[in-house]
Amino acid sequence: MKVLQINSVCGIGSTGRIATDIHNILLEQGHESYVAYGRDLPKNCDNTIKIGTKFDNYSHVLKTRLLDMHGFGSINATREFIAKIEEINPDIVHLHNIHGYYINIKILFNYLKKTNMPVVWTLHDCWALTGHCSHFDYIGCDRWHNECHDCPQKKEYPSSILVDNSRNNFRIKKELFTGINNSIIVTPSEWLANLVKKSYLKEYPIKIINNGIDLEVFKPLESELRKKHNLEDKFIILGVANIWNERKGINYFLKLSNVLKDDEVIVLVGLTRKQEKQLPNNIISFKRTNSTEELAKIYTIADVFVNPTLEDNFPTTNLEAMACGIPVITFNTGGSIESIDRGTGFVVEKGNLMELYDKIVIIKANGKNTYLNNCLAKTKRLYDKKTNFIDYLELYNKSLYVK
Repeated sequence: MKVLQINSVCGIGSTGRIATDIHNILLEQGHESYVAYGRDLPKNCDNTIKIGTKFDNYSHVLKTRLLDMHGFGSINATREFIAKIEEINPDIVHLHNIHGYYINIKILFNYLKKTNMPVVWTLHDCWALTGHCSHFDYIGCDRWHNECHDCPQKKEYPSSILVDNSRNNFRIKKELFTGINNSIIVTPSEWLANLVKKSYLKEYPIKIINNGIDLEVFKPLESELRKKHNLEDKFIILGVANIWNERKGINYFLKLSNVLKDDEVIVLVGLTRKQEKQLPNNIISFKRTNSTEELAKIYTIADVFVNPTLEDNFPTTNLEAMACGIPVITFNTGGSIESIDRGTGFVVEKGNLMELYDKIVIIKANGKNTYLNNCLAKTKRLYDKKTNFIDYLELYNKSLYVK
């Protein structure tokens, strides 16, 4: 079996690591695997295809910023990529994030329909359902139910400075994304599966496959990080994100800093330099890292992992923290709650800062070791990538059988 995955990045970030994890499982099972990507440098993958150049990326960004036509740039880059697909002649095309300024969705989907190639499409957010944004639930927008227009998040990713093209984008994406003869949608969470069932993608079968993580990497690890950062006597409240913004809950950490005791400190991973300059004294910034081992060491020094996200699909950060033995507190939003139970942490009312802090106090009183065994057992039982991502191979075989 020959599988081609397509994602914005390869081996970095949560979606990039998922793609390479599936790639490596395919190789272990004796299959042929390729990962095509659009941005940054690939990591942990020995068979990659770069789509476009930096100039293509920047041109696509410009088209998005000025005309709100995200997904409709990268014309030449996509044509060249299609030629490479024809050379490879894969049995299955597995899509991940096809947004990210690197591929032309019209050229890609017209090709997929013409060839009648089996398609597995894992949705990591909601961009495929809308005329513009990748997340809408946290602001209560329901335009996507019928037809996007007058987008309230025009300036959010993928940001458009001038034009609002959301209505036209919605119509074109609906036409492009529907009508694939042999396709299945995968969502990591029940929450996103339920949204897909209300969208124009409802014609496709939907399979829920929870994100998996590498339990040989994400586990309790010894380190000198507490000593290095003078945190040996501190209760550490950890937050990790690739990008910290309002949706990810950065404002709640800033508010939380106002109620902390002297022996409590917040550690955030992934802040920009501009954000670092605005931090109060009891919030410490750790540099973003693509080293999973380094990230596991950061999780391990924490006493509690806090994820105040206002909307997320099925965040792997929750799983990574639990795999390192750290209890998790999250808002009751999106699919973030689906991995948490009483033995592994707490789910609190969306935006309720005092309830959030009350749960932190409970974990502090109990001690993180109270939750250690439950966290380790649950991640081993439900979120081991070696088990979860085998489900994709079953989907591939099923799609080939239909073909």
